[in-house]
Amino acid sequence: MRLRRTTAVTATAVGALALALALPAAPAGAATGPFTYVYQDSGGPHVGLLSDPPSRECLTLPEVAPEFIPPAHSPRNYTDSTATVFTGSDCTGEYFTLRPHGGHASERLKLRSVVFS
Repeated sequence: MRLRRTTAVTATAVGALALALALPAAPAGAATGPFTYVYQDSGGPHVGLLSDPPSRECLTLPEVAPEFIPPAHSPRNYTDSTATVFTGSDCTGEYFTLRPHGGHASERLKLRSVVFS
């Protein structure tokens, strides 16, 4: 069961990355490229996507904003900016930095918000 779920999440992440790379160029003041993460709901695991997110603006991940919902995990930063992920909403709590162009972390890293340099 775990292998099927991991395969489904990986396939979804690859699809989200391909879609994000096909989107139009980023507006000024935005990190260029996709940022993905995995979140869980009653339907199972899903891949969330931020495409060309704004820079220097805290973004709370909408799927995991409420504290009673499990946090997201497994972030992948394919943007051209450094991403700093936070354990709490509104860029609060502990944080971890992901390098641009492919920085990533495992499912052990929990997050609810992110800011791009």
